[in-house]
Formats: sequence, structure tokens, C-alpha cells
Amino acid sequence: MKIDDRLSTYEELRARAHRLIPGGAHTYSKGDDVYPYNAPPHLARCEGAYVWDTRGNRFLDWAMGINSVILGHAHPEVVEAVREAVGLGSNFSRPWEKELELAEKLTHLIPSAEMVKFGKNGSDATSAAVRLARAWTGRERIAVCRDHPFFSQHDWFIGMTAMPAGVPRKDRELNVGFRYNDLASVEEAFARFPGEIAAVFLEPVSMATDLPAAGFLEGLRLICDREGALLVFDEIVTGFRWHLRGAQHLFGVTPDLCTFGKAVANGFSFSFLAGKRDILELGGIRQKERDKVFLLSSTYGGESVGIAAALATIRVLEKEDAIERIWRTGRELQGILHQAIRFEGLENRVQLRGHPSNLALKCVDGRGNPCPRTATVLQESLVDEGLLAPYHCVSLAHGERELEATRVAVGRALARLAAMVRTAGGPCPRGYLLRPVFRPRND
Repeated sequence: MKIDDRLSTYEELRARAHRLIPGGAHTYSKGDDVYPYNAPPHLARCEGAYVWDTRGNRFLDWAMGINSVILGHAHPEVVEAVREAVGLGSNFSRPWEKELELAEKLTHLIPSAEMVKFGKNGSDATSAAVRLARAWTGRERIAVCRDHPFFSQHDWFIGMTAMPAGVPRKDRELNVGFRYNDLASVEEAFARFPGEIAAVFLEPVSMATDLPAAGFLEGLRLICDREGALLVFDEIVTGFRWHLRGAQHLFGVTPDLCTFGKAVANGFSFSFLAGKRDILELGGIRQKERDKVFLLSSTYGGESVGIAAALATIRVLEKEDAIERIWRTGRELQGILHQAIRFEGLENRVQLRGHPSNLALKCVDGRGNPCPRTATVLQESLVDEGLLAPYHCVSLAHGERELEATRVAVGRALARLAAMVRTAGGPCPRGYLLRPVFRPRND
């Protein structure tokens, strides 16, 4: 299929989608803010580390379902487990027997997990953690790490972003921010609102930040214990990518509550909230000492497909030493990207962020500020080379062949970008500009 014909097809699909769906996609991070004009607006199938558009054109995928696919697309063992589960029934009138099996497995794996409650996405779990923390402490404010990009689609978090429209002002005022690796900013939050903060909420480590400084996570644990607040780790991304027992195990700090999602079920819809028994029991029906909390109860909370996928994903991760393999691949990728940036002399325009299992190329201007024009040109060039790589989420399906293809593609893309940077006009995108998802207005 000729490039012009392909782009014409893409534009037709994009126009249809925007007529029917706000934003053109049901998830902002899959939409046109993140992917350039020449990226396929819709995909037809995926397998391993590859995806195909509606006309059969193949692309090497590094986004991997917004970080949710850790084994590779359509992993055979996960697909077979899901197929078997669907044959037994998708949504039972009482809890499915596998719910108990998975709960036992998770409480065995995760250090802080004395009890678990299932959800369908990360926002389910994180928002449930906020409600539980408020009920447990009798306080309303949440201390939230401002350096981490996303915690929930619900009001408690969206109110503190650049898109607070529709969120009551009172909800916006209940969050207080702090900085990662900055215990002084946490102490300041508690000093400003003594006896009012229910929880300290953060990712134990994030693609957006450095590794935790010595004593930082331990310091949070001590501050929370002293102040009577809960420590909540959002492990939606780090869970199963840093360690099968979570990043909390790797760093040796146990939170009161934690949330997992994304890679837990290799792209199927599943998440969970875990933590101390006495706290989660507030959502139970047997404790009588305190008010009962309405905790993660939905029609599809125990639906069989996600549960079967999670059990299968854990089995594969356990038997194949998968996480160590993913990190080895990620370290190779990290070296490839660093070398390509240095070779073209683009260190002041393209920065490599993140950690081996989650990497991203961030484009900046001469002053170090985000540069949408440069980012757009880079992404357009990567798509030209057959890559979908708004970021790099390494999976078990990425191997030497994919690394070599990426080395060649990134080298060519950065060479074109470097040539543009050296011209008077600078980088010049061919299509619409990529933009941050969180912005108050559409310009």
C-alpha cells in the first residue's frame, strides 16, 4: 500500500472516530495527543512485540498497551487461560472459585498484602485506597507526589491537574503536594495541615523521577507512623515490572496500602488494592468496631477473564525468570538510545528518562523546557521507520531482533532530527503537533 493511500485511510478513520468519540479514542494516551499524524489511528491485531493496522501494515510496538503488556501481545498461555475461563462463564452470580486462588497467591507474593480487593483498572484501586485511608484516619487531606504523572481519573486526583473542569472546588483543595526525594517537602505538608492528612500517596519509583534517594522511602514510613497517616504505594506501573513482589519488596519498605494493575494481567482488565488486614476489614461485613466502608464493589469486579489472565501471567513470570530478562533487554535498549543521542550530538535536545523496564525519549528546547515541535518530528520519524514508541515499555517479547530494529530506526530518526536542528527554522513537523494530555484548553 502506497504511503499516500495509507495516510488517506488514516485520515478517514481519524475523522470518523472524532465524530463519534470525544477525543477520538476511549483513552487519551492512545489518542492523537500522543501519536503523530502518520501513526495508525486504529489497529487490527497484535502479537508478541508487533501490531498491525487495518490494512495489514506491521509496526514494532514499544508502548505495549500503555505499559500493561509485560509478556508480549496475545501470549499463548494467557490466551489459552482466558479461552478456558470464557468457556466456563464470564460473570458468575457468586464469587468464582479462581477469585480465592488468586487472592491467596497475591497475599503470598506482596509483602504488605494481608488482604486484597479486586478492581478493573488502576483508578478503581487508587481511589479505593484514598477512601479507605480517609475512613481509617478520620481525615480528608491527601499528600500527593507532584512529580508522578497520574494516579486516577477520579475527582480526588484530576482536581490537582491542569484539567480540573467539572471537579468541585472543595475536592481540589483537599490535596497537598510534595516532591519526590524531598522529605522536607513532606514535613512541610504535615506542618501546614497538622492532624489533617490521611495518607501520603506516591509511586515508590517512577519513570518520571530518579531512583529513591537513600533513606527517602524509609523516611516516609517514619513520618507517616509519627503523624498517624497511611503510606500508600501506587504500584500500578512498578508492580511486576520491578519485582514480582512489587517495588516495595525491592526497596524494603512496606506501605499500609498498595495498588497494582497494568502488567498484572498482561493487558487484560484487572487491578487490585492490597494492604493491612485491619484497614481493609473496614470494607468487610464481619468487623463491628467501626463504620463500614463501601469498598470496590462493581458488577465486573470478579469477572473471570481478568482473573484467569492474572493467574496465567503470574505463572509465566514465575517460571521464566521473566523480570530479570526484561531488565537485561531494557539495559541494552538504554545503551542503544544513549549511544544514538550522543552520536548525533543531541544531548541538549533529546533526554533519555526512566529506568530499564520503562524508558522514554523526552524532547526539550535549548532552555530545557518541553518542546512539542521536536517531539512531533521525532515521533513522525520513528513511525516512518516502523516504530510505535511514544515511550519504551520493555516486554518479554522484545529480543535481539527488536533491539537491532530499534537501533537502526532510532539512529535514522535522530539523524533527520539533528539535520533539522542545525537549520535556521529548526524542527518542522509535517502534521499536527503532539500535546500534553493534561491541558486546560484545546488551542
